[in-house]
Amino acid sequence: MSQTVFLVSKLLDGAGGVIEQGFLLVKNNRIAGLGRQADLGELPANATVINAPHSTLLPGLIDSHVHLAYSGAIESRAFRAEASEMSYPLLALRAAQHARETLEWGYTAVRDLNAPGGVIIDLARAINAGYVVGPRVVACGLGLSITSGHMDKGGWGDHVSLEGMTAPCDGPDQFRRGVREQVKRGATCIKINLCGGSFRDWANPWKQEMTDAEIEAAIDEAHRLEKKVAAHTSGGPSVTTAVRIGLDSVEHGRWLDQECVEAMAEKGAFYVPTLLVQENHFEHPWESQGVNEQGRRWLELGREAMWESLTLARAAGVKCSTGTDAGFMLPHGSVNAREIELFVKGGFTPLEAITAATKHGAELLDLDEVGTLEVGKIADLLLVHGDVLADVRILQEQENLRVFKDGVEVTRSG
Repeated sequence: MSQTVFLVSKLLDGAGGVIEQGFLLVKNNRIAGLGRQADLGELPANATVINAPHSTLLPGLIDSHVHLAYSGAIESRAFRAEASEMSYPLLALRAAQHARETLEWGYTAVRDLNAPGGVIIDLARAINAGYVVGPRVVACGLGLSITSGHMDKGGWGDHVSLEGMTAPCDGPDQFRRGVREQVKRGATCIKINLCGGSFRDWANPWKQEMTDAEIEAAIDEAHRLEKKVAAHTSGGPSVTTAVRIGLDSVEHGRWLDQECVEAMAEKGAFYVPTLLVQENHFEHPWESQGVNEQGRRWLELGREAMWESLTLARAAGVKCSTGTDAGFMLPHGSVNAREIELFVKGGFTPLEAITAATKHGAELLDLDEVGTLEVGKIADLLLVHGDVLADVRILQEQENLRVFKDGVEVTRSG
């Protein structure tokens, strides 16, 4: 039996607890003990000791919104082109590299919320089987959208036929079928696209895409098949309607109001605000993104609104989870921890932001055996040189990080 003892200056359990001068004992791949070093007593015989006196130990981080099949290229046409010009086997192989990069930056679990051809469903299986190295992956397969909706955009030539890239559904029965098809393919969660952006009325810059009946059918069918539902949202009444029906997580949600966040708190719906992808728009030239003047104004309004929505959600007691949208205009791994920094900028304490990136992520993804440091749980760990609570930005420097999945240290491929 392999045993490892971590001796650290600070241990964060992921649930808000902090142990100064702490220890954690791992036997094989599970946590066998933790507490104060003063209470450790004699070290287990033949144990490997990792003595890190100026370090913080915390659960492996979780990103609740990624797209591993995509590169994160900024150019406006790249996201569309790479999915149509690359074969699905090639997309899957590249996604395996993205997954490994994500793991090497401290993220031991992710939720993938749209990829063509079932490539991430199969990647998750490959990781579980030990064929490739990567984080734990919860995958929706294809997001379900109305014809011409957010995940079924037009603009292709009349002669172009797409297979396995989108999952258009129209009417409650088709959304039920869409849920069943993704579950049949192996999806471990479901994504719907219930509303999008609008330029028609700047006071209400959102539009509902799915009908209430379609929303209810999709959520009901997914829950009947024991799958949680995430929804791409912008804002407006449809978000509140979906939450009251039973939506499990609100993604993006730039324009939330008091009624909506109170419903989320009451129903236990999670909020994944994806702050980084919104901020990222303002860090690159508009021309390279293909954003026109109307789009720029919409993004500016959304940038203001997302901080207000985050404040409302936190004040209402909504469980928030960190998610970056990595793969869409964001690379994998190297920037993911910026979402934690932005949570702190939005009013969360560093400890609350870490909880959003660990415990809450695990709860949302139904990963019962990770996300917190507790005896009996799997040892997915992140050892960080420095004090994370003093400055969460140290998570953005890879040289500060040592990552452990299933109790085994992850070696860097680069």
